[in-house]
Amino acid sequence: MERRIITTEATTEDVVIETTLRPQCLNDYIGQEKIKSTLKIYIEAAKSRGEALDHVLFYGPPGLGKTTLSGIIANEMGTKMKVTSGPAIEKPGEMAAILNNLQEGDVLFVDEIHRLNRQVEEVLYPAMEDFAIDIMLGKDSTARSIRLELPRFTLVGATTRAGLLTAPLRDRFGVIQRLEFYTPQELRTIIMHSARVLGVEIDPEGALELARRSRGTPRLANRLLKRVRDFAQVKYEGAITKEVTDFALDIMDVDKLGLDQNDRNILLMIIEKFSGGPVGLDTLAAALGEDAGTLEDVYEPYLLMNGLINRTPRGRMATENAYRHLGVGNGLKMWYSFV
Repeated sequence: MERRIITTEATTEDVVIETTLRPQCLNDYIGQEKIKSTLKIYIEAAKSRGEALDHVLFYGPPGLGKTTLSGIIANEMGTKMKVTSGPAIEKPGEMAAILNNLQEGDVLFVDEIHRLNRQVEEVLYPAMEDFAIDIMLGKDSTARSIRLELPRFTLVGATTRAGLLTAPLRDRFGVIQRLEFYTPQELRTIIMHSARVLGVEIDPEGALELARRSRGTPRLANRLLKRVRDFAQVKYEGAITKEVTDFALDIMDVDKLGLDQNDRNILLMIIEKFSGGPVGLDTLAAALGEDAGTLEDVYEPYLLMNGLINRTPRGRMATENAYRHLGVGNGLKMWYSFV
């Protein structure tokens, strides 16, 4: 699969730019108002009691600010944050070493926590509940267990697949929050702020158009801002307007809904080659020359969220919204013939 400009997964260039654009406190964080208000209460309560914050789990699609929120929690609590990820920890001893090096009140951020090894996960259970870990020494008849006391810390887990978390691990989190997609107005505010940090001149209309095509994701909005900035500097006067945004994103094949050429190819294949569907996933994947798993996990979620395709027992179908968006005839007759 070719690399997509509109992917919401973190890329190398995102890592470089995000470090300068991430807000450092809750008041500077834009969007996710419900999460912000509840976190503010939990943090203030924990600080007033002089305790560590309860363990927190953030879940939701990539690029919505899970890592940023964990950094904000550490800043608001006045502690340090250690960062790791589920796939990076292969042995229980590695997790034990990380936990043993934590200081009182520290925040341990584990990204993609659903990909933790099961043996590593077992080490976390007593650490999260009793703030202690059991280490086995010796072998066979000489084996004995030593219990190491840990400082009271806060584990912040982030996952894009909350359903893959085991029940014992999920139950040990005191605060569980789902991150929602951002509205165009929230994204416009984020883009205007990012433009100020990057020293780019942008008008509200240009920022709003950029926000509409960013799939509700701040990471993608900031990446597109960088790309549009290049067009503004080379082709125009340097300022980003709606005209510049339209010109740049049209060249990059990002349309009004944030779809790229691959997304449109899927919709056109269903409409033109399979009369609007229904068509099976494997058949559609073979026709597109794409892997069925990639089609289901990477492309379909956004198309489903925008009501452009439907999943039915007989296969995938293009909706009326898809016909309207692509400007391909009137699909109502074909659509209702299968309902």
